Amino acid sequence: MTARIDFYAAGPELARQWHALSNDVSGRLEHSLLELVKIRASQINGCANCINMHTIDARQAGESEQRIYLLSAWQEAPCYSERERAALAWTDALTRIAQAPIPADVYDELARHFSAEEQVSLTMAINVINGWNRIAVGFQMWFEPKAAA
Repeated sequence: MTARIDFYAAGPELARQWHALSNDVSGRLEHSLLELVKIRASQINGCANCINMHTIDARQAGESEQRIYLLSAWQEAPCYSERERAALAWTDALTRIAQAPIPADVYDELARHFSAEEQVSLTMAINVINGWNRIAVGFQMWFEPKAAA
């Protein structure tokens, strides 16, 4: 796959600002949870670039292969905490918002496990990864991981 444009070269200031926002929202919740959310949204959006990148990041952060592999069936997999399940349900609902309204029970579960500030942080992180998915899929971006040292 060949990139359609170089996102970073074509819009360097916007790319820098987008990265800054991405980094800001990513620093507000536990890293492992955010990587699971990023992978899950990317699965829903069919973004191979972001799935590739965030599964590597999740492994480097200590996430298990089992939990990464089971994300596509997280509702049935017993290896996620209640807090993670609430975040994943919120991720699914926000990512698919055009297909269905967000059920009250999904929000209620989110509110049970996340403070108001954490809900905003998680929602922003989900919006950012959905934006990255659209940038990467639209411009056919591909992340090549660096060889392990």
